[in-house]
Amino acid sequence: MKRMFRWLGRCISAGWALLSFCRTAALNLLFLALAALFLVVVFGDRSPRIPDKAVLVLSPSGTIVDQKTELSWGRALIEEEGPSETQLQDLIDAVDHASGDLRIQALFLDLRRLQNAGLSKLQELGAALRRFRESGKPIIAWGDSFNQRRYYLAAHADRIYIHPMGGVLLTGLGIYQNYFRDALDWLRLQFHVFRAGRYKSAMEPVLRNDMSEFDREANTAVLKVLWSAYTADVAGLRGVAPESLDDYINHLPVHLAASGGDMGALALAFRLVDGLRTRDELRAELIQLAGEDPREKTFNQVGFLDYLKSVRASSPNDTNTETVGVIMAQGILLEGTQPAGRIGGDSLSALIRQARSDRRIRALVVRIDSPGGSAFASDQIRRELEIARASGLPVVVSMSSVAASGGYWVATAADEIWSAPTSITGSIGIFSAFPTWEKSLESIGIRNDGVGTTLLADAFNPNRPMNPLVARSLELLMEQGYRVFIDRVAAGRNMTPGAVEKIADGRVWAGPQAAEIGLVDKLGYTREAIASAAQRAGLERYRVEILEPPLTRRERLFRQVGDWVIGILRSSGLSLLSADLTWLQRQVSTPLADLMALKDPSGLFAYCLTCSDL
Repeated sequence: MKRMFRWLGRCISAGWALLSFCRTAALNLLFLALAALFLVVVFGDRSPRIPDKAVLVLSPSGTIVDQKTELSWGRALIEEEGPSETQLQDLIDAVDHASGDLRIQALFLDLRRLQNAGLSKLQELGAALRRFRESGKPIIAWGDSFNQRRYYLAAHADRIYIHPMGGVLLTGLGIYQNYFRDALDWLRLQFHVFRAGRYKSAMEPVLRNDMSEFDREANTAVLKVLWSAYTADVAGLRGVAPESLDDYINHLPVHLAASGGDMGALALAFRLVDGLRTRDELRAELIQLAGEDPREKTFNQVGFLDYLKSVRASSPNDTNTETVGVIMAQGILLEGTQPAGRIGGDSLSALIRQARSDRRIRALVVRIDSPGGSAFASDQIRRELEIARASGLPVVVSMSSVAASGGYWVATAADEIWSAPTSITGSIGIFSAFPTWEKSLESIGIRNDGVGTTLLADAFNPNRPMNPLVARSLELLMEQGYRVFIDRVAAGRNMTPGAVEKIADGRVWAGPQAAEIGLVDKLGYTREAIASAAQRAGLERYRVEILEPPLTRRERLFRQVGDWVIGILRSSGLSLLSADLTWLQRQVSTPLADLMALKDPSGLFAYCLTCSDL
């Protein structure tokens, strides 16, 4: 028996020693890997090699944005097939630099991973593609198939190809959303909404079962402007009549029947594409343009992100040159300090103060892509821009896809406002909302009762009916907040409050409409807004710098390490969710989630719900 116990003891001891050895070895290997990674990040050559003859591959992934949203490592790994966002300026910079680069023989548009982009951003990138074509170099677009957003960019190519089994699916533009009135009645949930502006429709989904006539009128007008811009651009680039695009969409079953159900042949017949190509046929054509990479057995190429790293690393960075600073204001407006992808009243104000105190920065451009949010945060940022102007710093606003409600509130402080032809702006109005569920509780036999020291002791208690004194107070706050918004616009746009009220009322406007009624000064993109800001500052030679909150060395290192780790895991196929689950996540999330995130000291919000759909 003793021998058995001794033998068992030796086995346990040997097993424990082996486990300790494995643990120590694993920790040592992990340490060595992290040390090697640190050396690569700090001392490694970050400039990819560009062949003497190459095709620039422009492959936007996910959503095209002005500013990337700050993501945790875990959330970043959930995204399917590459980054969930591509920065617009990166795409434009790559295209513009490549147009004068003798090594770049052509540009290849690979749009298969593009998921979403506002029309104004597509137009801005399209303008860069047109500048590239003016250099005499060809642009080739190919896809298994094209949806509406992808096709807009593809239309800028000299040659558009699709796979023989592919097609072009155009659908037009629309605004459709869910309405919850019946569901809330069934749940016996009371939503008390206060708003200023007949067209202020942010809370209509909880008040109605359908779109109001006011909202329908405003949305229809905006959609007509946007769709006319889309069809005019595409038709002009493809040399077809704009009406043919509407005919293609509205009579798709008829045309598809005539082509024997062949979407590729139909796209050819309507001159939407120039040919049908399989991947090997496309590869052969690109090899003729730029030569073959013998190791990879494909055409000589460089991705736009690698290309940018190379050209930026080789470009001189003269920090003493007079500078036009660009601040990105993207996302909903919230109080406090917010990460990239949301606008914080405190964090963006601090960035404006930083720009104001930097002697190198002679002019400031604020790029706004926001449906609004907190009225308090909007006015806080507007005030900082007002102080910057008073200090002698020219301030120019460049509107991206949306600069509405609180986004427009911020813009009123600028010397000059530029809007893209398809930007959505206006929505001058505010609202407040407070839910109570006393009827829901009563339906299951729960009642609320008690005493208080004042008539407002039960204010904002969701278990009790709306206090009439609170309701009246909110109405008065709403009226005063709306007057403040009107006055801010009137002062910023040199208009009378009466004139502003005629074009306010919560209504949204597209860029050309906004220019006609005086809400914006000129139509153009960031490039034109920067040039105008430089002119206001009297600058002939200047550099452009995107202003961001300063990062510590530790934060920079962790960001670089995080990007590296995420890239390795993605390339290994270690995505945590399938494409189906990622798609489902996008469908379930709604703009109401942003509404739930809104906070304001007075409970007043300048937010445009439908603007995010455009």
